Amino acid sequence: MNMLLRKDQLEVSLREEKKLIEDGRLKEENPLDLSEGFNKLCEACRRGDLKLCQEMIRDGANINARDRFDYSPLILASLCGHYEVVQLLLESGALCERDTFQGERCLYNALNDRIRNLLLSYDYSKSTDPLQPFAAHITSLLIRITPQTSDLLVTAAGESFRLHKFVLSARSPYFRKKLSGAPESTSWKIPPAIPPQAFDIAMRYVYLGEIPNELGGGPGTGFSEDDILQGIDKISKHLEIRSLWDAILESDDRRLSRQRRTEEVEKGRTQLEQWFRNNVIKHKVIVDTEKADDVKWDSNNGIFADVLLRADQPESEPPPNPGTDASAQTTNPLNNIPIGPASLPSRTSSRTRHFNRKSTLFPVHRAMLLRSEFFLTMFSSGFREAQATPHLQIIPIDCNPDVLETVLTYLYTEKADFPLEIAVDVLFAADLLFIERLKQKAAVVISTLGNGTMAPASDLQIVGTERLGTDPEEMIDIYDVVRAGWLTRVPRLEQFGARYLAYRLEGYIDEEEFAELIVESAGRIRGRQETDSIELVDDIRYYLSERFRLRFEEMDFGEMMGEEGTEAGTVGAGEGGNWQREGKEGEEGVNVDGLETRLQDAKLDDGVPQVQQGAIRTLDGEIAGDEFASDAVSYQILLGKIDGLLERLKLDA
Repeated sequence: MNMLLRKDQLEVSLREEKKLIEDGRLKEENPLDLSEGFNKLCEACRRGDLKLCQEMIRDGANINARDRFDYSPLILASLCGHYEVVQLLLESGALCERDTFQGERCLYNALNDRIRNLLLSYDYSKSTDPLQPFAAHITSLLIRITPQTSDLLVTAAGESFRLHKFVLSARSPYFRKKLSGAPESTSWKIPPAIPPQAFDIAMRYVYLGEIPNELGGGPGTGFSEDDILQGIDKISKHLEIRSLWDAILESDDRRLSRQRRTEEVEKGRTQLEQWFRNNVIKHKVIVDTEKADDVKWDSNNGIFADVLLRADQPESEPPPNPGTDASAQTTNPLNNIPIGPASLPSRTSSRTRHFNRKSTLFPVHRAMLLRSEFFLTMFSSGFREAQATPHLQIIPIDCNPDVLETVLTYLYTEKADFPLEIAVDVLFAADLLFIERLKQKAAVVISTLGNGTMAPASDLQIVGTERLGTDPEEMIDIYDVVRAGWLTRVPRLEQFGARYLAYRLEGYIDEEEFAELIVESAGRIRGRQETDSIELVDDIRYYLSERFRLRFEEMDFGEMMGEEGTEAGTVGAGEGGNWQREGKEGEEGVNVDGLETRLQDAKLDDGVPQVQQGAIRTLDGEIAGDEFASDAVSYQILLGKIDGLLERLKLDA
């Protein structure tokens, strides 16, 4: 069968698609965007500014739009050769679909094979449906047997459906009103006239599932296909989910069906997020840590929570505003939380209360916690936390409240928007709870927002052990980041840490903690022999060569400098193999091995310092003949410092 369209058929198809777009029924995959935010994103993709790209994506810029020159952010990043930016865009949902004009254009314009292979590795489902894991989990709740998390049994013509009140309340206005008036309801019957197949399709839709191609019905089922269609129409009106009927009508059009599913999953995520913030976050409880275990929350509550997660405030952190104390959080009677003494005026002085350590309790739903392997194992076992009790069980989590709220936000909404300040803590919490996708998102935040502009040495002024010229907002504890990458087994952070250190090595190489990090890296090799390399040192050396654009392992340095010998003001090998820069005739050469600063001698004939005349200098303050010579000398200086450090630590690498 020939699947290729004739020219006239293709023209008709394109006209129909254009008409659908003009009518507003079909969205253009790459719309024109002239907004300031999108222009900033495009400019960041041209320059390779990871930090700004992440910020603009977080602010809601459309990464699949195009600018006035018909370029998308992904095409710009690929064309300009910024691998990390391309990776970030793809992970954020940028489209690179083969057999489409924009997709093939992106692949064709990729600067190198490394970027092209990365683009090819992101197929349609991986790059265009970042909410698929979230939707798949919600759908799986309909058929999950163990652990049992449903709290509402619905029967229709002899068939039973185990549902979740919080999902129904978030997705259906009808259920929201019905359950708010009777939150204790545990069962519900569907009128006999409604086919169970129709109700099943409606529930799949509510639980973010796909509408089946075959509606069911026919001989032996007791209902015809027309009966099922009529039942779906009635249910969609009764439950106030009219979009279900529209999805049924458009199920024959592949593009419209795909677009409607994407829109519905996004709409469902938004509804669950609103419900999460209006119920879970709104009703979180902050109490004194010593009283946290005394909190009693009835299992029959108006927000249908079935477990409490507890996070304690770090001892070194100041307590929250007194206005957010438990008494201010428990005014709604549906909470059913008699705190006891905590709700009464305290006789303790304000000075003593100010230092009381606080704990935060989040009323949550096991059904959403199952996205974590940690909770899935806990609730599927015979542990105490898996047992039903009159009051909600309290499960302590080893992280601070802000981090736990971030984790819960991800589990309920798939959103992972958090500042760099808590990214490492989120990483450890995700590792503890076995939430792999959140762990990777935390690594992305650290390696993009913490990346800054990767300013080279020439942009950083080093005085002693102080790192100057660095934006305070970009400052992160890189030692903690590298160790976090090791502990959580995230190669991306290990690579980021090595690159970060290499691009700022002169500011770290003399610090004692840097030496300790090298020793730790060496110790990570079991049964290490003297001839074994040190992974961190190898990575730093590699990124140093990238920083100075030198590849000594591929090309002989003499060939790079020319076969006729070194010219005046360039770098050459002096006696004994030591690198030095040869000055012009009558000038003293500069010994690279000696790091003495002779700025006071660097004068022009008129007595004006050469540094004021734009002279190019090396890291040790010496004057170089050109930028290439400066890079070569600085590169050798840093390599020499690494070798000196290894010798001092008695490590052979």
